[in-house]
Amino acid sequence: MFTQKRLYFLLLLSLIFSACKKNNADFIITNAHIFTVNNSFDTASVLVVKNGKILAVGNQELLKKYNAVNVLNFKGAYIYPGFVDAHTHFTGYGMDKYKLVLYGCKSFDEMISKVVEYAKGSNREWIEGRLWDHQLWANKEFPTKDTLDKLFPTRPVFLMRIDGHAILCNQKALDIAGITTETKVEGGEILKKNGRLTGLLIDNAVDLVKSKIPKRSMDEVAPDIYQAQEDCFKVGLTSVVECGVSNEVVNWILKINETNELKLGLSIFLSDESKNYNQFLAHPIYLKNNLKIVGFKIFADGSLGSRGAFLLNAYADRPHHHGQLLKPIDSIQTIALKIAHTPYQLSIHAIGDATNHEILHLLANILKQTNDKRWRIEHAQVLNPDDISFFGKFSIIPSVQPTHAISDMKWAETRLGTERMTLAYAYKSLLKQNNWLPLGTDFPVEEMNPLHTFCAAVFRQNVKLEPKNGFQSSEALSRKEALKGITIWAAKSTFEENRKGSLEVGKRADFVVLPTNLMTANVDSIYNTKVIYTYVNGECVYPN
Repeated sequence: MFTQKRLYFLLLLSLIFSACKKNNADFIITNAHIFTVNNSFDTASVLVVKNGKILAVGNQELLKKYNAVNVLNFKGAYIYPGFVDAHTHFTGYGMDKYKLVLYGCKSFDEMISKVVEYAKGSNREWIEGRLWDHQLWANKEFPTKDTLDKLFPTRPVFLMRIDGHAILCNQKALDIAGITTETKVEGGEILKKNGRLTGLLIDNAVDLVKSKIPKRSMDEVAPDIYQAQEDCFKVGLTSVVECGVSNEVVNWILKINETNELKLGLSIFLSDESKNYNQFLAHPIYLKNNLKIVGFKIFADGSLGSRGAFLLNAYADRPHHHGQLLKPIDSIQTIALKIAHTPYQLSIHAIGDATNHEILHLLANILKQTNDKRWRIEHAQVLNPDDISFFGKFSIIPSVQPTHAISDMKWAETRLGTERMTLAYAYKSLLKQNNWLPLGTDFPVEEMNPLHTFCAAVFRQNVKLEPKNGFQSSEALSRKEALKGITIWAAKSTFEENRKGSLEVGKRADFVVLPTNLMTANVDSIYNTKVIYTYVNGECVYPN
């Protein structure tokens, strides 16, 4: 009897001890407003992290269950899943950091003055600039090379337009590339005026000059790539989808991925080149550390701003001109059929309604029905009403960039005419097709800040809060939809929704801390919001 009582007593002590024992964590965040972005869109106040993963998320009761040396009181700040950009040119942004930035120049003269000043301080043979936009100028006409020829008769100049689909170069650069008035290029255009070269090259013609520019070594580029990573962290980006990486660059990224210096989540669509197909297509998906190689990217047409987007009917401001496909449709079909038998995704850049028509019908013939391949059309910017249903019928994912709408809104109708604007930048209509929609920026074409994406999607206004009632506001997304678009839906677009995109147990502890409630704040407040902290895999990477 004594032994039995003693056993009961020891069992009771054991139960009491077990109830009092807490599970250890690396750190606990308390007193926060946490948007989990889970299926129920739950909110919470406590987040528990261990080994870079979320151990628990809930309320104050978790403090009875978990213990950590670091218990951080966030004093009512707002926590969101780490922002994910579904369409970027991250490595290109980093590799181009040494070039002159012409973003925001209000005139051709302002651009030229910046080029002259930059040239004085650069010891490189080529003068390289990027991000000019003639739509910001009073006459909105494409520039010509005449001024550059006078200023730089012996030094080549290469100035990339903001969309990356057009360049202005001088005669010296044209001579180095061997371009004359007789030069022809498929999928591109060499602009002439009165029978003379203007220095403007569109789409595939750009490569004739670009291929002649000496490349920097990857060792030279590395510091700029790491700075690009820091730039992402500063605006709350914890992961990005990279659209179109060359074979040389991806092999360098694979190498540095072994060193753990790449902390940013990076999902890569490889560029459309034989070396990439030969190296990766026959192998399983690469996933290690923060790097995933997810598929292949094809450019089917150019941009609306450069009039390279392929339209069913001629441009409203350039009669008889339709733009063009950059690659024959049968060539795209051959690649798509090869990829269809692999686990890789296919991503196709399509802006014009003719391009979207061709690509949607091509993919429909291959995919046949609804599926979970998550093949993507990047931009899906101008659509024919008869074609939009193809996205839903064949589970084709439109990957869109809301800031394009507010960047283009002042001149898009000039290009397209009133009728075609009905299904241009039509994000709400596209959302209805598959009931989810990944959002991105296309940086450096646009500002990389995901809060700008959020504002453009929800309010359809720019940073000047124009227009007053929003641009085509019937196509605006709700706040919840926009937040999903830059978190869980962006992650889902590359099959990573089980690793990131929401704050749930077992997922990466990627999150961003803001002073602002995105679900209630006005547009001006959100545009002016600055990130307090950014965490990746449980590590505070900004500020560091």
